[in-house]
Amino acid sequence: MTEDLYFPTLLRMIDERSAAFRAAVAAAPGLDADVPSCPGWTLYDLANHLSEGDRFWAYIVLNTAPGDERPSKDGLAAPREREALITWLADSTEQLLTALREAGPDRGCWAWWEPLASPHTVAAVARRRVPESLIHTYDAQLASGTPQELPTTEAVDAIEEFLATVCTVTVPWPGEPATMDYHAAEAGSWRQTVDAAGSRFTRLTAAEAAESKPTAAVYGTASELALLMYMRIPAGSLRMEGDADLLQRLQDWG
Repeated sequence: MTEDLYFPTLLRMIDERSAAFRAAVAAAPGLDADVPSCPGWTLYDLANHLSEGDRFWAYIVLNTAPGDERPSKDGLAAPREREALITWLADSTEQLLTALREAGPDRGCWAWWEPLASPHTVAAVARRRVPESLIHTYDAQLASGTPQELPTTEAVDAIEEFLATVCTVTVPWPGEPATMDYHAAEAGSWRQTVDAAGSRFTRLTAAEAAESKPTAAVYGTASELALLMYMRIPAGSLRMEGDADLLQRLQDWG
């Protein structure tokens, strides 16, 4: 799928997950509720973080170019009263979506990741914001006592986006070369390779997945794998094969 065709889907995902986040905030016992998956954070802290990110990236896609200095986040604190906060969250999402639409998918902008598998473009920013709203909606649901499985389409994209943006780097892997396979029951398989050249990934065909002999492999639903990658659930909760310690070493590597 081309970026121009995929871009509206990303915007829809952001909008839908942001609405689900606001629903979780509205349903929570209070803004001071602890967020179990974000130790030390209250629900207000989580909401402030997500809205800050929306407003921050809205500015970036309209006002920066690749290679610019990182912009400041000063002055983006959300209100602390619940109804005002929910309105602020909705406005933050609208600011982001409006900026993404105005800039268009191909415009270049500042970004923190290496431009290897994820370029420094507005489309890549939109794709990065999907798992931000997806995972933090799960966090908010935990805080309100109503955690839900991640929607499959968004979870699949979160897996591949994580491998492309967060895990594709030129920083040398400090150990022996290794391969880590991720198998989503309803959505396919991916392989992460780490060695002296860094980390990269490939999507595996069904035949490649069946015949592969990686250093380690993990199996679960797309929702489980996405939550695992973002360290919301422990590796021990999913079926693992091969070197059981590799996943922990990858997470420690950061």
